[in-house]
Amino acid sequence: MKKNLIPVFIISLMVTTLSLKAQEVLETGGKKMPAEWIDKDTYHKVVRLSDGLQGNSLSFYFHNIPFIGNEMIFYNNSNQKAADVTDMKKEDAPTTNINNRQIWSINLATKKKTQLTFHQSSMNGEVVSEKTKTIFFQVKDSVFALNLETKKERLVFVFPADFRSNISAVNADGTLLAGSRATDAEKEILKNNPNKSSFFNLIYDAHLPKTLFTINVKTGELKKVFTDNAWLNHLQFSTTNPNLLSFCHEGPWHKVNRIWHIDLITKKITQVHHRTMDMEIWGHEWFGKSGKTMWFDLQQPKGETFFVAGYDVATGKEIKYSLPRNDWSVHYNSNATETLFAGDGGDPGAVAKAPNGQWINLFTPNGDHFDTEKLVNMKHHQYKLEPNVHFSPDGKWIIFRANFEGESQVYGVEIAKSSKKL
Repeated sequence: MKKNLIPVFIISLMVTTLSLKAQEVLETGGKKMPAEWIDKDTYHKVVRLSDGLQGNSLSFYFHNIPFIGNEMIFYNNSNQKAADVTDMKKEDAPTTNINNRQIWSINLATKKKTQLTFHQSSMNGEVVSEKTKTIFFQVKDSVFALNLETKKERLVFVFPADFRSNISAVNADGTLLAGSRATDAEKEILKNNPNKSSFFNLIYDAHLPKTLFTINVKTGELKKVFTDNAWLNHLQFSTTNPNLLSFCHEGPWHKVNRIWHIDLITKKITQVHHRTMDMEIWGHEWFGKSGKTMWFDLQQPKGETFFVAGYDVATGKEIKYSLPRNDWSVHYNSNATETLFAGDGGDPGAVAKAPNGQWINLFTPNGDHFDTEKLVNMKHHQYKLEPNVHFSPDGKWIIFRANFEGESQVYGVEIAKSSKKL
């Protein structure tokens, strides 16, 4: 029996060695990368999920959930055949290919990619309902719903001329969409000041009215929910309560009380977290999968002491985990059980001014702080494009977007370490 075990061990060792050789150990970025590799600084496997597609690919903003089962929804702006677009007659189609943003899906198990939309115009909206297996998107003033299983598309709503806006979120049972409607004055500020460094303070200081609204997915009924002379933004529904909507007061974080909840039935509004010191800031909030906790970046004060904090939606009680300056991230996220967290890092120009902060990080709560494991070295990534991390549905990968090869692509990094240094 012992003699038979030796060949099995040798074969297993040979397979492992060949696997490691096939996955090169490389510095991440600064050049064209293979479809998958081992990050030489972390020894975690990185895979280009958008491999094989032309143009730029973008995964969703961190709190916009992109998953329907094991399918992940994302955008790509590859050229498409003009005759394939659905909102023009074939005889009217131009002879050249159209380069615009369309919706794709990728099966995370098989890596099969499928183009889901074929429109003449680019689209907006990172709005996915896992409950109803529906992807919502907007082309100009029209909102559409696409069923992932049937691939059937239908028109949900057309914004009237006197209420032009955009959808931002869908509720937990897939019955309501939500958005915030800006005035023409705010749109004019954005048009004339396209850079965030220019428009951010201008819009905040203007104190223009903004209106939260919902759209009934089935009937198309538009309801105005709440109006305030504040820059209302960052809308997201609770992951479990279909009538709980979160929004923020946008602007310089040290000047605003950022996070708010509104109950769509009672219209009760609740402030999430209260300032305890001068220059305290909090934001980039998201609901955990359980719906019990809203998590957010907390700095007490700004740029000095860093935490990820959790607000208990039912009781208002808070917990917080500290982390060092170099581990601070522009955005964080949590796994399905809210026992692991991830962050997308930040460059030296961000609020933390971290000298070595350009990493995709994994965080494990330990008492009152996070223990950090570095997953991807992002030193070749330009942080004007935010990486925006997501845990894969099976909890084994962190998915993010990056431009360290030049174009924007979608990647996954395996949480389990691939091997020890040789």
